[in-house]
Amino acid sequence: MTALVFLNVAMFVMILGLAFGLLAMGRQIGILFERVAPMGALVNDAGPQVGMASPQFTLESRTGGMVTIGPRADRSTLVFFLSPTCPVCKKLLPIVNHIRKAEGAWLEVVLASDGGDLAQHDRFITSAKLQDYPYVVSTELGLGYRVARLPYAVLLDQHGVIRAKGLINSREQFDSLFNALDLKTPSIQSYLSTQDVQPAH
Repeated sequence: MTALVFLNVAMFVMILGLAFGLLAMGRQIGILFERVAPMGALVNDAGPQVGMASPQFTLESRTGGMVTIGPRADRSTLVFFLSPTCPVCKKLLPIVNHIRKAEGAWLEVVLASDGGDLAQHDRFITSAKLQDYPYVVSTELGLGYRVARLPYAVLLDQHGVIRAKGLINSREQFDSLFNALDLKTPSIQSYLSTQDVQPAH
């Protein structure tokens, strides 16, 4: 009987110890999340810099009509560079679609590629149901922004000034472009460098 009581007391003490350990771990995780911020879009130094006027283009859309990339009186522009052969680009299309619906009052989303077989692009537009987007294929556009890797995005304000840009692999990195615009900073990384926060790796 004494042994049974001892075992019960020991188990109770162990459970209390585990509970305190879990609480301490939860607190440390919370502190970690406060100190470690999400990684923003991966910015490179090539091409026109954030804060500079974008090269201006008037291009034919594969889905009909002409597309203006540069100053626009009515709205800002998000140029999303993709390719029919880029798996990550395809995975991001639902996110692009959500952004277009949620931010359509002030943002025009333009899909862009810097080249390739036009018939392949047309098949991609049909299979991915992109008929409602402006979709341009232009080597000059890709060279103008020095796009080396995909998927890549450039955010312009209504004056045609580049407000954010970078390599995009997730919704989090898409959001970082809009956060940079709101914070009036070239990138989330540059903003975090002025704060007591380290970006996640």
